[in-house]
Amino acid sequence: MINPKALSSGFELSQKNTDELWRWSAAELAYAIRTKQISSREAVMSCLKRIEEVNPKVNALVEVLAEGALRAADASDRSVLKGEELGPLHGVPVATKINTDQAGHVTTDGVVAFQHNVATDDSPPVAHLRKAGTVFVGRSNVPSFSLRWVSNNDLHGSTLNPWDPTRTPGGSSGGAASAVACGMAPIAQGNDIGGSIRYPAYACGITGIRPTIGRVATGVNLPNGDPPLSLQMKVTEGPLARNVADLRLALSVMSAYDPSDPVHANVPLTGEPLKKQIRVGLLRDPGVVKPDPAVNQALNEAAAYLNDAGYVVEEVDLPLFAEAYKLWYLLVLEDLTDLWPAIKQFGDEGARLNLQYNYEVSRQWWGEVTLEKYRTGYARRGTLIIALQKFMEQYPILLLPVSAEQAFKQNEDIESVDSNARLMAAQWPMMSIALLGFPAISVPTSVSGGLPAGVQIVGRRFREDTILDAAEIIESRANIQVPIDPLFH
Repeated sequence: MINPKALSSGFELSQKNTDELWRWSAAELAYAIRTKQISSREAVMSCLKRIEEVNPKVNALVEVLAEGALRAADASDRSVLKGEELGPLHGVPVATKINTDQAGHVTTDGVVAFQHNVATDDSPPVAHLRKAGTVFVGRSNVPSFSLRWVSNNDLHGSTLNPWDPTRTPGGSSGGAASAVACGMAPIAQGNDIGGSIRYPAYACGITGIRPTIGRVATGVNLPNGDPPLSLQMKVTEGPLARNVADLRLALSVMSAYDPSDPVHANVPLTGEPLKKQIRVGLLRDPGVVKPDPAVNQALNEAAAYLNDAGYVVEEVDLPLFAEAYKLWYLLVLEDLTDLWPAIKQFGDEGARLNLQYNYEVSRQWWGEVTLEKYRTGYARRGTLIIALQKFMEQYPILLLPVSAEQAFKQNEDIESVDSNARLMAAQWPMMSIALLGFPAISVPTSVSGGLPAGVQIVGRRFREDTILDAAEIIESRANIQVPIDPLFH
């Protein structure tokens, strides 16, 4: 049952404009549907109308499921009238990602050669969202093979950032973030191996959470069925939403147990309260690259909000993050070597150039990768995790940039090896956390120079509740409003 006191707007539902249900939060919609103040059909039709209005401008959803969504909405409304048991997101519109299996729909991963790959079953995250009562309204765009921080490909075209079309909406969940930011759905499903949830959320001015590895069963589906270590140890599913309350709600749904993930753990979503006063470690740069002024300002604002709420924010030095960032290159890119022939054959130019430049940057540190280097790298990863866990005994929450700069220009990652290296360095906060497996949330703070700015909050493993709490404090003071109309013609 959804608590009406948890509604994000703070207003009674009767005071809200039902002509613009696409503006409502998922919690508001779910509560109003179950209490018969609105119907699921009304909510879905509102989102479909919004999709029709703005999706042609940003190309966030590359498959719109209008007919199926309306059928599902009608079934949701019949369940309400019959008094059946309802899921926590009953009747609420949600978008899924085209690299994730949804029964009866194509899992293209942005690849022309995969355009006929119709899924026969739901992947775990989609299955759990469906069981919670959601209505799927569309499938969101990704880069080819989901391996860039932009979201364009030869099959579906380019997704645009609604704040500025010359800037990336992020990747690989860029379509998801752009759709949520524009009001096409209050929640979207994403996945993250090096920032693919957190960076799009940051670039589009919304929230996104990368849970602890093992918290949410993944939706990765490989031809031979054997996931490499990087997929087992670094990929996780998670939601994107316009507010933290919806993020918390969606995470609770997606965290349901599923035996098909080799590292999934059925761990409670709430732990023991942290000891007061809660110390927060503020890390601006572990020695990789200094954050730009807008990022520094966002960190300062977030630190002030947390201090005002009773947290104790202190600047810290954690060089292990710089080491983890470089280890991401060694371990993830080595595991992608098996995928490299397929990317060369089926990927678009962006996918090929980006990965080629990634490897060239990696070789500057690691040279040619040997089995010994790979084994030593994984051993070192464990040592870094232990070191961070010990540090977080004193600082259970860390405040970091999401990226060292604001959303970069479209396709800047494939201009040259140097531009790729610069952008990869700016993303150290996301890549290091992905390597170490800790939970992290991206939360916006303000708009600077016409683009969203925000911060990343990191918590102890399986303590997503603590970072969601901190993110809600920042959100309550943030000077940014979504959903937005695309700010271009």
